[in-house]
Amino acid sequence: MTNFTPFLSLGGGLLIGLATVALMASHGRIAGINGIVNGLLTTRLSPDWAWRFAFLAGMIASPLILLGATGQLPQISIPSSPLLLVIGGFLTGVGTTLGSGCTSGHGVCGMSRLSVRSIAATLTFMAMAGMTVFLIRHVFGG
Repeated sequence: MTNFTPFLSLGGGLLIGLATVALMASHGRIAGINGIVNGLLTTRLSPDWAWRFAFLAGMIASPLILLGATGQLPQISIPSSPLLLVIGGFLTGVGTTLGSGCTSGHGVCGMSRLSVRSIAATLTFMAMAGMTVFLIRHVFGG
């Protein structure tokens, strides 16, 4: 069971929203991690590459910033085997490729722009996530 943390969740959501708006205002780009990483891997040291690298580096460095501010790293517990994590990562990659975007691109940015495609994608991956959790916890006993 997870702890209910409404204020931390609200703060995290506000920071995600602020980063999304800042990226759109400064570069006219959507903060979809799938697209950011894909562009980072396919563009070569252009101005577009620099902001992508900075965005990703900020995501990677954020736990270290939290460590400096609070003296502790975030507590992470992953109750799945490494094999399930690899399979899940692969399926997520396939899904984001087929869906032309990820949860941050469609769910945060696309839905806030009232994109019908993003709303449909978000409804689809949320329904699949719910079904997956139900199957793993109640059918397969995981």
